[in-house]
Amino acid sequence: MQEFNIQPINLNLTDQIQKKIDLKTKPSGSLGILETIGKQICLIQNTLEPTLQKPSLIICAGDHGITNEGVSPYPQEVTFQMVLNFLSGGAAINVFARQHDIRLKIIDCGVNYDFNDHNSPINCKIDYGTKNFLNEPAMSAEQCNIAISNGAKLVTESHHNGSNIISFGEMGIGNTTSAAAILCKLTGISPIEACGAGTGLDEKGIFHKAQIIEKAITKHQRATTPFEILYTFGGFEIATIVGGMLKAAELGMIIIIDGFIATAALLVANALNNNITDYCIAAHQSNEKAHLFMLQHLNLKPILNLGMRLGEGTGAAVAYPIIQSAVQFINEMSSFEGAGVSKSSSNEVKV
Repeated sequence: MQEFNIQPINLNLTDQIQKKIDLKTKPSGSLGILETIGKQICLIQNTLEPTLQKPSLIICAGDHGITNEGVSPYPQEVTFQMVLNFLSGGAAINVFARQHDIRLKIIDCGVNYDFNDHNSPINCKIDYGTKNFLNEPAMSAEQCNIAISNGAKLVTESHHNGSNIISFGEMGIGNTTSAAAILCKLTGISPIEACGAGTGLDEKGIFHKAQIIEKAITKHQRATTPFEILYTFGGFEIATIVGGMLKAAELGMIIIIDGFIATAALLVANALNNNITDYCIAAHQSNEKAHLFMLQHLNLKPILNLGMRLGEGTGAAVAYPIIQSAVQFINEMSSFEGAGVSKSSSNEVKV
């Protein structure tokens, strides 16, 4: 597969960044996670004056053959119907992207539908959905490589257009099953621990989904490397996101991580190159059952916990203004000296 040269972030400015944060007109540490985010962005950009430029969000859509096993209460055609909704501007992610001036790209990675009119997604279609991974690998190694390469090209284009902060959304009926299988293979967690409600399964449906994953894992025991796991259990949209994340980190971009599916993609990307998490900010803790476990495995702390589990990149979009606030306080908040405010030896404001 394509190689990505992801460098660890440069820590040379660590002390200077921390000093700048500590000398702001506030008690030490009083801005909490904003201070952590601000410092991380400064380190990513190797600067004391960070910037966020042209935030972008790439929504990748694809269908899944595993839906033949009844793992979702929604029919497969909802995938293309929701893509049409994205294109018409009526989905939740459209609302939040407009609110925060985030540039959206809608990608057909493998939807089981032909988009023929002028208002179509970007065409990266590899096939009309993946195979049923209960019976055979979801895709071929070649198809997986194409998807990874597509993701890298899409991110490169956004970067060339001036974006330095990016996130990824997804749409694909059945993709929580793929994501849960990937989670099980990469971390050793059991299928029943990995499976949640997805698009609305009840307890019986969740148990059935876990059983399907258990059978598939038993069948595909030889899939052990991250790449093999991705093409055996993944979706075209998940593989595209993996390539996009890896390229974004290689380009030194800030990556906002959305929910369960996007984090499954990050699990694969991290297994391929563990420098990637230096560039990642977890937007929120999804209400999907095993998402917190995923984040803890990656040593990422989510900004928000709003009970969301919609996907589409919605959590990333909602978290974006908080990330903006982290950058703004670094750049615009006065220092004690500049504002003429006295401070104690512990940086507590004297009143």
